[in-house]
Amino acid sequence: MDSSGTNLNGEVRPAPRLHSPLSLARIKIKNRRKHYLDSHPEYFASPTLELADPLAYDRLIRRFQTAAEREADGKKKGYSGVLEADLWRSEAKIDALSQNGKDGHKLSYGRNANGEIIAEEKDEVPASKEDGEQRWKEQVELRFLRGEDADFDYTKVDENDQFDAPEEARDIQDQWFEEEEEAFNAGALSSGLEGQTGIQDF
Repeated sequence: MDSSGTNLNGEVRPAPRLHSPLSLARIKIKNRRKHYLDSHPEYFASPTLELADPLAYDRLIRRFQTAAEREADGKKKGYSGVLEADLWRSEAKIDALSQNGKDGHKLSYGRNANGEIIAEEKDEVPASKEDGEQRWKEQVELRFLRGEDADFDYTKVDENDQFDAPEEARDIQDQWFEEEEEAFNAGALSSGLEGQTGIQDF
């Protein structure tokens, strides 16, 4: 490729998109957070995540739980945890019903024939338990990547290069080796050592 942006075949390649330092820093933080989630799947099992969006949890997870699963979930949370989740869910449902049809509200809710509060948009209702779990995980992951989990200390991830993607670490290492090789070649040329095989003759 020459300096005009064309390769040997004469094809014009678009110029690489340059990011500002602030944009690069945000990308690096989001990559570290994503790597953290990938290496810590237990984050998604935290019982407090339900409180982040009780209606979404109700719509995506609870609706598919059997009585035994709900009982086990309740035992894991404890009495106060179940009570807290029920209060948050009730408050969210009341708020959703009061906002029904108003602009700016994410979803509109209504009651079905049994009196349950449900999402009225058909595409928001998961088709199966697996679909619901996948949607919940995606929603929680996006919330985490945006830094919206108030109970999580993001500094332990954002400021930790241990969570850099392996590709980034490899790129940094490759760049270091290239610089070392260039410095070595420049030093060898300036000292007049040409044609050396590296084999020692005795």
